[in-house]
Amino acid sequence: MTSTNPAGSDPAPRPKRRTFSPEYKLRIVAEYDAAPKNEKGAVLRRERLYHSHVKEWRAARDAGALEKLVDKRTSPARPKKPATEAENEKLRRRVERWRRNWPGTRPRWTSWEKLPRSWK
Repeated sequence: MTSTNPAGSDPAPRPKRRTFSPEYKLRIVAEYDAAPKNEKGAVLRRERLYHSHVKEWRAARDAGALEKLVDKRTSPARPKKPATEAENEKLRRRVERWRRNWPGTRPRWTSWEKLPRSWK
């Protein structure tokens, strides 16, 4: 039996991480807090959320930090570095690490006269 997909390809696309707006988070926290004790789980199941989501969003709301409700890692407001700038920064770190390690790897003798007799 032959397959239409080549042997190492994955037919399913990679899932994307869900993002939630601050308004949605505040609405869900208010709805969760207003729900009776036996219906809180129904709210989480309906929205496909975990209790940890609500705990985190409630803590951010109580701290009065609406901007903390926006995930800074995935926020479109976060400027992305150009590829060349990221590569330059990586190379600068590599050179700096090399320079820090360089004095320990240099030979102790700097001229021919100072070499041990066995090397001459």
